[in-house]
Amino acid sequence: MVPGPDRTSLRDRIGFDAGATRLEDALEWAVHHGFRHVDFNADRLHRLDPWEAERVRALRETCARHGIHLGLHTLSGVNVAEFSACVSAGVDAYLRANVDLAARLGCEWVVVHAGYHFSSAVEARKAASLERLTRLTAYAETTGPRLLLENLNAEPARAEVHYLAHTVEECRPYFEQIQSDHFGWAFTVNHAHLVPEGVDGFLDAFGVERIGEVRLADNTGEYEVHLRPGEGTIDFAALFARLESSGYRHHYTLAFGGKADKLAARDLFAPRA
Repeated sequence: MVPGPDRTSLRDRIGFDAGATRLEDALEWAVHHGFRHVDFNADRLHRLDPWEAERVRALRETCARHGIHLGLHTLSGVNVAEFSACVSAGVDAYLRANVDLAARLGCEWVVVHAGYHFSSAVEARKAASLERLTRLTAYAETTGPRLLLENLNAEPARAEVHYLAHTVEECRPYFEQIQSDHFGWAFTVNHAHLVPEGVDGFLDAFGVERIGEVRLADNTGEYEVHLRPGEGTIDFAALFARLESSGYRHHYTLAFGGKADKLAARDLFAPRA
């Protein structure tokens, strides 16, 4: 399923990341507070074991009845750049299981990552990552959900482990070589703020056409942390102005803080008329 642009108001396009919250509880909270976009992870609480048909049916009915758009967020700790025997096959199985679950639930998107390296065999890791996501995209084309590659955060220069696809140049091969309507971009603003090119550099390079989700949190540009808007140095007014004027019409995901923080941020970004 490749969703088209959402023509509803900006307020209705602001959703939240439910993390590992029980999905039924996340949807109940979304309904109560009028959220229409929910992003969740299935690794810890839900797991990827087969879900009962009755549970899937009830969840799909809830989303349909209340106009909720659902997305599944894979775990960035699973190394998509893995090339070792046995472990590599497990990564493939993990990603396919997420896509399968997303299809059963009627999810419109699945957030994926490029993996990471350990300051050695970097080119081999990059090749394994790109090849794996190319295969997964072909699989997603047969099942429905759209894959959204998240630009990840920079780690300190002296760290041994570094995420792939955290700069414009590292993201570029994925967007250039995977040409499919089922492969897009989850633009994480606070991660872009951590690298020299910044938010505008990413948008200058890739535009908004392939963005399927914009993920929002604040930071100071120093290291990875998900702060509430106003606690860091991101210019959210300029961000929204640029995205909206460029024609971005998909959803935004609040990825910080607790429930009260998310409600306050939605009122800040899109006050009630």
